[in-house]
Amino acid sequence: MPYQIYLKKNEEKRLLSGHSWVYANEVAKIEGKDKNGSLASVYSYEGKFVGKGYINHLSKILVRIFIYDENETDTDELFASRLQTAADYRKKLGYDNSCRLVFAEADDLPALIVDKYSEYLVVQFLSLGIDKQKERIVRLLANLFSPKGIYERSDVAVRQKEGLEEKTGVLYGEVPDEIIIEENGVKMSVDVKHGQKTGYFLDQKENRACAIKYAVGADVLDCFSNSGGFSMNVANVAKSVLAVDISRLATETVQKNAVLNGYKNVTTLTDDVFEVLRRFKAEGRKFDTVILDPPAFCKSADEVKDAYRGYKDINILGMKLVREGGFLITSSCSHYMTFPLFEKMLGEAAKESGRRVRTVEIKSQAPDHPSLLLADETQYLKFFVLQIQ
Repeated sequence: MPYQIYLKKNEEKRLLSGHSWVYANEVAKIEGKDKNGSLASVYSYEGKFVGKGYINHLSKILVRIFIYDENETDTDELFASRLQTAADYRKKLGYDNSCRLVFAEADDLPALIVDKYSEYLVVQFLSLGIDKQKERIVRLLANLFSPKGIYERSDVAVRQKEGLEEKTGVLYGEVPDEIIIEENGVKMSVDVKHGQKTGYFLDQKENRACAIKYAVGADVLDCFSNSGGFSMNVANVAKSVLAVDISRLATETVQKNAVLNGYKNVTTLTDDVFEVLRRFKAEGRKFDTVILDPPAFCKSADEVKDAYRGYKDINILGMKLVREGGFLITSSCSHYMTFPLFEKMLGEAAKESGRRVRTVEIKSQAPDHPSLLLADETQYLKFFVLQIQ
């Protein structure tokens, strides 16, 4: 008999408002018996149907709801419809060459990530339930979108919380070591097998386009450059671009992308960004535009305090390195560092830097990474353009 989950009193309110996670400590009782990872029905304390999702007794997130009709189940037709709807949304917005095709909960396919890189797809299966549907999902992706290859990048720590091993490898067709994509008229070499996340940070596409107008004729410092997304986008209008990253693979990829686009004004530095910023400050170096796009400094609520100090440190230094009238472009990709908290940190950084700072633009993740209004976890990217006076 399939699992039937009954919640404690009033615990259904958040779920009925659009959040899909049922935490184990919200459950009053579990009836029925089935395999772990199977489809379970969730009910309120009074027995009102809330939704269906895959269960995992090993995770704090007991069920991830994605079916809201009691008469519906997890058929091929349901998965195909969800995948096609997600793709149609991106197509309507004009995404073609590369984009996030499926964004998990925001596309009613919890724990599933599908990124499109030209004619290839890269997938992540981040929960037990969705991992058990891997063969079906790959088959449907192949039938619906006819990619040349599908590659798995489920090499993420969150899988351990689901009782799963990290996995990578070709799931369909053939996938080359290097895929060339186009973004805002720029060519980028993407290493989907070894690069960060699924190979590239697609969520900053519109923000990288936004940065272009703040780099015209400028000396630009691109910190935490990764493979050079910001560097390549601004290099066509900038006087010079210096890309800094601690990863040798990252800076070598920046150099490769500069050659790919015919840019002669891009140089790289393989070093710790914190140390570089302090060294440049001591040397009195200045730039017209400084870009700070660090990795997530906090991946849990317990790390927020330390992360706050780290963000403030680099932003103080970044502000001090900007020439008068120039710009600091700064972001955070941790959802634990909320918009209000990030803005508070920037205010403190401005005071401690001794500079007058104007907010010019505030943006978030690209539209192919939509967020659910009442699910904070899906709203994670903060992007600020500040003018330093």
